[in-house]
Amino acid sequence: MDQQLIAEKITAAKTALGIELGSTRIKAVLVTDDFQTVASGDYVWENELDHHIWTYPMEKIWEGIQTSYAKLAAEVQEQYGLKLEKIGSIGISAMMHGYMAFNKDDELMVPFRTWRNNITGEATEKLTKLFDFNIPERWSIAHLYQAILNQEDHVKDLDFMTTLDGYVTWKLTGEKTTGIGDASGMFPIDEATHDYNQAMLQKFSALPEVAAFDWKIEDVLPKVLLAGQSAGHLTKEGAQLLDPSGQLQAGSLLAPSEGDAGTGMVATNAVAKRTGNISVGTSAFSMVVLDQEMNQVHRDIDMVTTPDGAPVAMVHTNNCSSDINAWVSLFDQFARTLGVTLKPNELYEKLFDASLRGEQDGGGLVNFAYLSGENITRVQDGRPMLVRKPDSHFTLANLFKVQLYAAFAPLKIGMDILLREEHIKTDVLIAQGGLFKTPVVAQQALADALDTPITVMENAGEGGPWGMAVLALYALDHRNKGLADYLDQEVFVDTESATLYPEPESVRGYEKFIDNYKQAMPAELAAGEAMKLD
Repeated sequence: MDQQLIAEKITAAKTALGIELGSTRIKAVLVTDDFQTVASGDYVWENELDHHIWTYPMEKIWEGIQTSYAKLAAEVQEQYGLKLEKIGSIGISAMMHGYMAFNKDDELMVPFRTWRNNITGEATEKLTKLFDFNIPERWSIAHLYQAILNQEDHVKDLDFMTTLDGYVTWKLTGEKTTGIGDASGMFPIDEATHDYNQAMLQKFSALPEVAAFDWKIEDVLPKVLLAGQSAGHLTKEGAQLLDPSGQLQAGSLLAPSEGDAGTGMVATNAVAKRTGNISVGTSAFSMVVLDQEMNQVHRDIDMVTTPDGAPVAMVHTNNCSSDINAWVSLFDQFARTLGVTLKPNELYEKLFDASLRGEQDGGGLVNFAYLSGENITRVQDGRPMLVRKPDSHFTLANLFKVQLYAAFAPLKIGMDILLREEHIKTDVLIAQGGLFKTPVVAQQALADALDTPITVMENAGEGGPWGMAVLALYALDHRNKGLADYLDQEVFVDTESATLYPEPESVRGYEKFIDNYKQAMPAELAAGEAMKLD
């Protein structure tokens, strides 16, 4: 698309803004109505451990959003000679789940509790039993119920509970809503009604410790919306929050907010039944859209939905690429000590390429990439640890092969339940995330880990912000199509992709690595307990 046509679309507000608040980066993208990204901006941030709670301060939420938007607007000015004054539609996405609790004065009563916290074990066990439905530790209802069990003082003043993307959308529109995919990480959803499960709401309300409060659970949860519906419009106050310079006008349509899982499904065209996607970053998750019911409740399988309400089996792991990044940073420091400077992408490529020369089982090395606790393997606290025996082959190639292996290990353990126990079938499994920017290596490792073909699209680096912008365009004009058809027939018409298939020898090597991983798990658990004693 030429510069003049892009400028005309921006001027006519034939655009959508997608903002995603990820674990390590907030990113904003401006997309034209033909789904092309024409400007972007970002902000790097990190969650903080505050009194044993993983959180992000409220001021950084808005600093990050405003910085990302300002960079995007500056790019529009520089590239197209335009002030960004009007946007057709806007969509907000964020890391899923967690807990933001507000009182009647709209004040946040306790610091935002992110998905990374695994502090709700008692609540999840009791709620899973009560509902006969898996309630993961990061879900909003688990955080609320744990706060009740802990007799936290703020609970009595609860008026509204939401997630990060729901919070931002509320502040931009004044409307307390969220998309159904995000809502399904707050409280179980009824597939038939596309709303919170009424029977489970009643069971929760009937608990004596819950009934003691004046509020009702159905009143404190946000309204559930489907993809394509309106979540309100950008108010003057919201426009000022987003763009303190005052250039942005109010009135943009807001799409229902979604979690990063939902935007990942959209960005990989994986919302139709029997499709699946895997998103990797600080955390990792797989999403498989079901065409059959699960045989039983599994503690490591979350039941959520697509942005248009179809049931999804989700495997979520708290840890993925953070430890790889730490090791790459170490080798970058070593290279600089030698007077060698490499661009980050070059360094990743060199080290990933080295992994290809490693032994299929990683030479007997085992790595636990746990910067935080990991629910899949029942590890309470983050203790990154490399383990080797005296006869292990400690080479650079093996070290980075097990870095990739370890990044996918918890995901593999969870996915084995779907693929081997439940015998769930998928027509396609599409992967996205920064690890796949380096061609082939991580994609092949994932295919071998799961023993299933993995497809990566050419837009693998676009990710959630772009997926959220697509949902915003869908809300503005769905072109009389359901979401799956819209993606197939409008968005991904000419998209190129590459599929890699498992290599039998590498599959056997990964299985041996996983056996070693499970055998070494007591050492990881012991390390956590020992450091607690210190």
